[in-house]
Amino acid sequence: MTDTYKISELAREFGITTRTIRFYEDEGLLQPKRNRQQRIYSRRDYIRLQLILRGKRLGLSLSEIGEIIELYDSDEGETVQLENFLQSIQERKHVLKQQREDIDATLIELQRIERRCRHRLKALS
Repeated sequence: MTDTYKISELAREFGITTRTIRFYEDEGLLQPKRNRQQRIYSRRDYIRLQLILRGKRLGLSLSEIGEIIELYDSDEGETVQLENFLQSIQERKHVLKQQREDIDATLIELQRIERRCRHRLKALS
């Protein structure tokens, strides 16, 4: 790892597009320095991008990720950061469990309708 990165280096490193990185910059999640037209990303930006992508994999919104990054940058200490991150995880787990229940209920209903349709087709034959 180096101290500075070009946008193309970060994109390659993380397997994302430069457009994605610019989007995160527009959202205020990354703050590269500029040398004329060239963006220069710091080690701090590298770590922030890691956090952003990890948060996205967990299904967190950009605002939730932004809050976590703010905690990372704050002087409140690691305990507060971890407690807030755990809260975000619990909320995400709750949403996912509810979605799973909704999907299960929909699948049961679809199976019921499918059986009725198959039964009706047999009756029409």
